Amino acid sequence: MNLTQYLDAPTLERWDKLIGQSQRIAILGHAGPDGDAMGSILALTHYLRKMGKKAVPIVPNPCPDFLRWLPGIQSVISAINNPRHAMEILHNCELVVCLDFSGYDRLEDIGDRVSQLHKPVIVIDHHLAPQIDADILISNPAASATCEILSCLLHQADPSALLDNNIATCLYCGIMTDTGAFAYNSNRAELYHITALLLESGIDKDQIYRNVYYNYSEQRMRLVGYLLNEKMTYLSDIHTAIYTLTVEEMKRYHFVRGDAEGIVNMPLQIKGTKLSISMREDTEKPIVRISLRSIGDFPCNKMAEEFFNGGGHKNASGGTLPKPIEEAYKTALKAIEAYRDQLI
Repeated sequence: MNLTQYLDAPTLERWDKLIGQSQRIAILGHAGPDGDAMGSILALTHYLRKMGKKAVPIVPNPCPDFLRWLPGIQSVISAINNPRHAMEILHNCELVVCLDFSGYDRLEDIGDRVSQLHKPVIVIDHHLAPQIDADILISNPAASATCEILSCLLHQADPSALLDNNIATCLYCGIMTDTGAFAYNSNRAELYHITALLLESGIDKDQIYRNVYYNYSEQRMRLVGYLLNEKMTYLSDIHTAIYTLTVEEMKRYHFVRGDAEGIVNMPLQIKGTKLSISMREDTEKPIVRISLRSIGDFPCNKMAEEFFNGGGHKNASGGTLPKPIEEAYKTALKAIEAYRDQLI
């Protein structure tokens, strides 16, 4: 099976020109970077550095603890922790590559400044409705992950790229996490052909799985039990689960970045459940972060756009509302009621 060729002849020529003429390249991932964001920015960083480029990965804020094993993680700059250094790199770079997002709002505090850089931009993403005016836009909402698209791109540019263990490890991590370990959005044969090519590099997929999913603290496990037993409301008549998590509760369970990851998926294991909503107070800003997950045809993205200032994929979306969380919860109940006919 041949991998998807995302670059037609004219676009491939522009790609080669932009990459070839640029020595200093800033590689951006979105705020709250997940496995796909971190996997893609690090994979591309490894690839460009092998070409002799000064590639620097930048994210608005740090990644979760369970991703800190990724090869090259020490090179990632967090703009919230090192704002002057991050902006210096962005101002001095010759090319900006945006991975796993296609709107500057996903960069949160640094989004406006990045949008005004007036640098050549490449966007590689799998979310709907790209908004960045890019010199090269590579977007495929049908792809399981940005790392899937990047695997095809690197293979097209240099088939040997996927044989690099560091690159393959990062790409596999992104694909694995964005499909829930191949539990959803992973029915296309091409995805497994890509996986097979990555395995040829010698990566240990079992260890990658353990690094991500068997890497939590005892307190995180107790937090999960608390949320499911004490905080989750289950609306059985409309097959919906919803729970909240406050800053005070996070302190009680010694919360670290990433401890909330994946919990929103757990209520979907209840037979017949169609929608799960997580509402969590942000520890740094006066906002409530909302995550939505669904099964089947329920459109999380539409609900997120309509009620939560957000968006995303059909079965996995997110957004934000201002504090207090009690008012945000009322908005969530209104959203659920508005979509009642699709949930019964």
